[in-house]
Amino acid sequence: MDIAGRITIEPGKRGGRACVRGMRITVADVLGWLAQGQSVADILADFPELEPEDVSACLAFAAERERGTATVHAA
Repeated sequence: MDIAGRITIEPGKRGGRACVRGMRITVADVLGWLAQGQSVADILADFPELEPEDVSACLAFAAERERGTATVHAA
């Protein structure tokens, strides 16, 4: 999975937190929705600008960050 192509960090956007493709939707937002029990289909219906691969990239980014191996490039 190309996380760097889907997850971006911009110093002036959302406090420099990891976001999906430069949007104002953070990785933490997506993870929180999943943790609350929303399905990927629910999230995509609520946020049509997101793609299924974005949700997968959020999960992969979180896993890599937990392992200490996450890398993204500033947008």
